[in-house]
Order: sequence, then structure tokens, then C-alpha cells
Amino acid sequence: MKSFSKIKLLNTFLVIIIAASIQSFAQSSDEFRKHENIAFREGEKLTFDVKYGFVTAGIASFEIPKIKKISGRNAYHVTFEVNTVPTFDAFFKVRDRYETYIDVEGLFPWRFEQHIREGNYSRDFSAFFDQRKGKAKTTGGEYDIPKYVNDIVSAFFYARTLDYSNLKVGDKIPLKNFYKDKVYDLDVVYHGKETIEVAAGKFECIIVEPLVQEGGLFKNEGSIMLWMTNDDAKMPVRVKTKVVVGAINSDLTSYSGVYGKLTSKRK
Repeated sequence: MKSFSKIKLLNTFLVIIIAASIQSFAQSSDEFRKHENIAFREGEKLTFDVKYGFVTAGIASFEIPKIKKISGRNAYHVTFEVNTVPTFDAFFKVRDRYETYIDVEGLFPWRFEQHIREGNYSRDFSAFFDQRKGKAKTTGGEYDIPKYVNDIVSAFFYARTLDYSNLKVGDKIPLKNFYKDKVYDLDVVYHGKETIEVAAGKFECIIVEPLVQEGGLFKNEGSIMLWMTNDDAKMPVRVKTKVVVGAINSDLTSYSGVYGKLTSKRK
């Protein structure tokens, strides 16, 4: 009888452990949002000519080379690079690189890095977004962040997954952006549609403007206008950035590994 009681007690104990494990798994599975993404996947690469006025000053690229594990979650490792061409290096050499790790299921960032090399100017910044504790951890300290806060690159990719079909010109989509030690509003303004032609082809696009207050794509902060294909992929075709000394236009020259359907391409 004693042996039977021990077995019964052991079985009860095992049932409790299994039930607790199942509950814990369910909670962890539902811990974060699930955001539909039919726009992009790993393997995508987009290349742009960067023009300053009529001069091709550099090459830029967005790439999602792989999925990596970070904080126990699958994340898209996204890179953005801008390099001036050799003939422009003598005037103003640029070697900028950004990296972000975007949660595959929830499309929010876990980590962001910025490495700017422009002429004699350099800036390095990195942040780990502890989305579980609501903290951004940088070399400068630890800061409170709202859930699903973005960096500038993750916001760029998140914007590709949104539905603009029912928006009117001037409508805004509110987002949040963390940079250095603060959280900033990052409203995305819808500016309508336009068909444009670049080296990569002719596309019907939607135009949006992220109202970046801090933490933009170059040393000099300025407004950004973005032309994205008006289809599932919402592939960026043109990026126009106003800076202190004028404007930088980046036009798509080639693309590969695009996941969403490019139904907006025209002949």
C-alpha cells in the first residue's frame, strides 16, 4: 500500500509539472503580438543609386540575409548600408551601416545598431530593446520604452506591412521611435499615389512620409519621403531625404528575393 501511495503521489506530482509547463508555454507563446507580414522575408536584397543632385554619389542597399535567434525569438537580421563611390570619396567619403533585428512574428525590434562615417564625422549607437521588461539598454544607460517601440529601420520595414488602401491624403499612422535616450513620436503621413520610373522598372507607388524627429538615416536629420510599390510587397522604389545642404535621392536599381507579389509593376 505504501508503494502504491508513493506511485500515486509521484503521478500527481508529474501531472502538476506537465500542466504548469503547458500553461507556461501558452503564456510565452501569447506574450507578444502576432502581426501579419506578406511583404518581405529573409533573402530579400534591394540596391539603390544614391544621387546628390545629378551626380551618382553612392550605392545603398537594404538586405535581410538571414533569421537569427535573439532573446529566445526568431528575428530578421536587417542591414542598411550606404557607401560613396570611389570617385566621390575624394569629396566626401561615406561608410554608413545600420542593423536591426526584427521579431519575425510580432515585427518589433530587439536590437539596433548605427555606425556612421561621413567625412571626418563618426557616430556609433546601439540599443537592446528588452520588450519583456519595457526597457531600452544602451551604453548610456537604461530607459523606459513603450511596448513595440521602433528604431528608424524597423519602422521602415513595419510600414511596409500596413494597409493604406482606406487612407486619405494627409492621414497619419502613429508610431514610436527610440533613439539615444528618448522616445519620440514617429507619425507616418500618407501622401497618395504616383507612378514613377527608375532603373529597376516602372511602378505604381504609394507615397508616405515618416516624420522623423531624431535618429534618421544620415548625420544631418531631415525629412524622408518614401515611394513604395502599391501591392503586397510595398517594396521601396525611391527614398528622398532632405538634409541641410540639399536633398539626397535614392532610386532602386535592382531587387531580388522579394516575397510579396509585385502587381504594381508597369510596362
